[in-house]
Amino acid sequence: MAGQNKKEASRLSLGALTAAGMGAVMGLRAMLREKVSFEGRTVLLTGGSRGLGLVMARQFVAEGARVIICAREEVELSRARDELEGLGGEVLALPCDVSDRVQVEAMVAQVHERFGAVDVLVNNAGGIQVGPLESMAEEDFVEAMKVHFWAALYTSLAVLPEMKRRGWGRIVNVASIGGRVSIPHLVPYSASKFALVGLSDGMRAELAQDGILVTTVCPGLMRTGSPPNAFFKGDHEAEYAWFMLGDSLPGMSMKAERAARKILEACRRGDAEALVGWTAKVAALARTLAPGVTAAVLAQLNRMMPQDGSTDRYRGRDSETPLTRSWVTKLTRQAAQKNNEDLLH
Repeated sequence: MAGQNKKEASRLSLGALTAAGMGAVMGLRAMLREKVSFEGRTVLLTGGSRGLGLVMARQFVAEGARVIICAREEVELSRARDELEGLGGEVLALPCDVSDRVQVEAMVAQVHERFGAVDVLVNNAGGIQVGPLESMAEEDFVEAMKVHFWAALYTSLAVLPEMKRRGWGRIVNVASIGGRVSIPHLVPYSASKFALVGLSDGMRAELAQDGILVTTVCPGLMRTGSPPNAFFKGDHEAEYAWFMLGDSLPGMSMKAERAARKILEACRRGDAEALVGWTAKVAALARTLAPGVTAAVLAQLNRMMPQDGSTDRYRGRDSETPLTRSWVTKLTRQAAQKNNEDLLH
């Protein structure tokens, strides 16, 4: 028995050393990978008029990139363009529903006319539906798939021919930790983000031979200011309250500016994946190492959530309560004002 234990210990030690060695090699390769400059590059950002997209657009402008932002709402798009131009950026703002392939192809054609080929594509457009599964209709899943999966596919297909012709390009797909761990009351969102992760990983494997590096980004909670524009079902006021509180707590959520910097750095290096924020890293690790335990924890979390199955849908801004207007949510409300999320009323 003692001999067997020694053999087991030896095997574990060898495995640990092998893993450490592989980690060191991968780390060295990452350090040696080309770090590109965004100065003079043409960057197309979907969902770039507010929230995380606008924060990333500011940072690309600061690095001297030519920035194209697109979104469906023309008023907020115009407001974002004016701000970015005020920062000295060379900016093109184009109204576009990226879930419509015809509109996407027309938009990319306009970009080619103004700036030439797209160097960096950031698929950031997104939406959130919050509520228990029983409150969700098929249309909620269709909507989530359109904006998270099909939109990213359409924009990628539109820019790929020129990237392949030049033998260089960067594509960043902003998914979510919800695309690695499915969170209760976010099933349409998580299902569509899982689809985006699969698309992004597959694109990475096939396009590397063409000099195109695809990065899958899975952030945890970020204070972008987005809750007022998310959709809520069931007991919408209670759903909005837990979502808003989680988004506002400094220990749980990350500042949008910090998250954006990490995403730009991952794009610069051409990383395969970026888990942004400690919550994302812990959740992904737990799901990988202990899927049963993770599922049990999530099931218990679900029992603590509101269970109203109402199918009526409300925006976050129509679900406010004294709690969500209190000092507890101050950071998220400040982010909403800063990042163009409070424009719609």
